[in-house]
Amino acid sequence: MYIFLALLSFTDVLMCTSTLPNTLCILWFNLKVIDFEACLAQMFFVHTFTGMESGVLMLMALDRYVAICYPLRYATILTHSVIAKAGLLTLLRGVMLVIPFTFLTKRLPYCRGNIIPHTYCDHMSVAKISCGNVKVNAIYGLVVALLIGGFDILCITVSYTMILQAVVRLSSADARQKAFSTCTAHICAIVITYVPAFFTFFTHRFGGHTIPPHIHIIMANLYLLMPPTMNPIVYGVKTKQIRESVIRFFLKGKDSSLNI
Repeated sequence: MYIFLALLSFTDVLMCTSTLPNTLCILWFNLKVIDFEACLAQMFFVHTFTGMESGVLMLMALDRYVAICYPLRYATILTHSVIAKAGLLTLLRGVMLVIPFTFLTKRLPYCRGNIIPHTYCDHMSVAKISCGNVKVNAIYGLVVALLIGGFDILCITVSYTMILQAVVRLSSADARQKAFSTCTAHICAIVITYVPAFFTFFTHRFGGHTIPPHIHIIMANLYLLMPPTMNPIVYGVKTKQIRESVIRFFLKGKDSSLNI
C-alpha cells in the first residue's frame, strides 16, 4: 500500500510541476506568453501524468481487492517486481497514447488568433483556436479517454464489486467495518480525481456553448490541482500509520524547540 501511495504522490507532484509554475507566472507576473513548442510539451506532460494518475488509482483498487479477498496470499501476489512492472506499464500506456496528441495538434493551421482561454495548454483548448478541421482530434481524444479513463473505471468498478461481495460474506461486524475503512480513502481519491476530470472532458466536447467560460477555466484548474492538494490530506487522515507518524513528527519538533 505504501508503494502505491508513493507512486500516487510522485505522479501528483509531476502533474502539478507541469502546470503550476506557468500558472503562477500568469497570476503573479502577468507573463501570459508561451512558445508553441513549449505549449505542445506541456500538453504532452499534462495528459501523460493525468493518465498515469488514473492508472495508479486503478492499481490501488486492485491492491485493495487482493488485500481483502486474498489476504494470506497478498505478499506473494503483489511482489515488488509485479508492482514495478504495473507502474511501468501504466506510464508507458500514457506516453504511447498521448504522443499522437502533439502531432495531431501541430499539423493544424492556426489563423484565428493565439489566445488560449486557460492557464495551461490542454489538447482541445489548443485545437479549438485552429482554423482547421479538429474532428480527428476530438475523436482521438474520446478514444484515449475511453482507453484510459473508461478502462480504469471499469477495473475499479469490478474490483469494488468483488470487494463488496467478499465483505458482505464476513461474519464479524468489526471485520466488515475494518475492510470498508481501508477503502474509504481510495474512494475519496477516486471522486476527487474523476469528477472534475470528466466535467472538463465532456463540457469541452458537448457543452461548450452552454457553460460559461470561467466555469471551464475553474474546473480545468481544479482538475489538476485538487488531487495533489487533497490526496495527502485524505490519506493522512484516514490512514492510521501515516496520521500517527505525522503527529510524532510535529511533537518531536515541538519538543526540540522547547529544549532549545
